Amino acid sequence: MNDAPEAGPGVSPADLRFLKRLVTVLAGTMILGLITIMALLVIRLQAVERPAPVLPEAVSLPEGVTPEAITFGRGWYAVVTSDDRILIFDADSHKMLSETAITLPR
Repeated sequence: MNDAPEAGPGVSPADLRFLKRLVTVLAGTMILGLITIMALLVIRLQAVERPAPVLPEAVSLPEGVTPEAITFGRGWYAVVTSDDRILIFDADSHKMLSETAITLPR
């Protein structure tokens, strides 16, 4: 009784060497591709020049109002207050242009 499996058509060492080289080349190509993509992202993100917003030195809010957030637009800025209001100011004169109450669903 022989328990050894029968020798059948197997993979030749030449085929294994070819597969090993193919996997190595593909892995190298993937690594180079990832490095290229990361380098391009870094270059592109550094090239974007965005001017930093200039905060108004003195925002004159109504008495008793606490600001929670501020956002900027072209020629205006908005202040979100703790009493659920949005105050819109002119960027040049710092005068309040409008006031909007925020109504939250309860």
